[in-house]
Amino acid sequence: MTQSDKEFILVYGDAFVDYIANDATNTSFTTFLGGATINVAAGISRIGAPSALITITGEDDTSEFVRQEIKKEGVNLDYSVFVPEKRVSGVYVHLTENGERIFKDYIDEAPDLQVTMEQLNKEAFKRASVFNCCSGTMFHPTALETTRVAVEMAKQQGALVAIDANIRILRWSSEQYCRETIASFFQDADILKLTDEELLFLTETNSIEAGLEILKPFNIPVILITVGAEGAYAVLNGVVMHVPVEKVIAVDTTGAGDAFMAGVLRYVHYNGMPLTDTSLFECVSFGNKLGAIAATKPGALTALPHYEDIKALV
Repeated sequence: MTQSDKEFILVYGDAFVDYIANDATNTSFTTFLGGATINVAAGISRIGAPSALITITGEDDTSEFVRQEIKKEGVNLDYSVFVPEKRVSGVYVHLTENGERIFKDYIDEAPDLQVTMEQLNKEAFKRASVFNCCSGTMFHPTALETTRVAVEMAKQQGALVAIDANIRILRWSSEQYCRETIASFFQDADILKLTDEELLFLTETNSIEAGLEILKPFNIPVILITVGAEGAYAVLNGVVMHVPVEKVIAVDTTGAGDAFMAGVLRYVHYNGMPLTDTSLFECVSFGNKLGAIAATKPGALTALPHYEDIKALV
């Protein structure tokens, strides 16, 4: 069975909203859907691949907004969890006189209401070509336990496992706990995606070469290290290649990594795991192009490309 015989790419993680100031007075705000998990799930759907999301929302207006916006993006919510008391996390984003964004106040009114391992549905993993998650909720004990069970379910049901570190260090109790927790998933990853900064942080090294050397014993089939305007380094069974990206005039790189990951996952869904240098180069080049497109537009989710933008590439 190829991965395209499966029904969708399954993504797990927190929903999030951004309350962005309408002007520099910072007195009125517009709500936007946000967060890496949402960006990847929506990004996949936008470029013509089916995606499903496991997350948790409540019965308040913000949760309803999140559900409606996700549905507009065409993302399957059949396996997400509804708990009335849950409140979606958010951040108030202020604007300076120069138009720069400042992340001012984080809000998380129900941090202990997370998807539990009992709420995971085995059917979702059976239908999934790839299961994708990041470290965004791993700092929370319940979410960490759920992530571990989800990865095991994915492997049991024949889904590939993609880990995107996406580290937000301020949410962790310590740097070392962050390192140890994320590293504990390396042995289960079919695809591991890190930025160059994340690689150096997790391996406590000072070069990409040294960092990749630390990862060798984990025998991760495919490792992707994004390096911004320089593209990405791709590692297939220990062999490293550089995959360049066409230069663009970057406006905002916020959603570029999520667009890159959406592109990689789409490729894998329709073409299977890249097993040769040629197929890996094609896969990463596609991700690079999506990341570059996203970098030319402001915002995160708002910048992610649609199928019309990339149909000539597929």
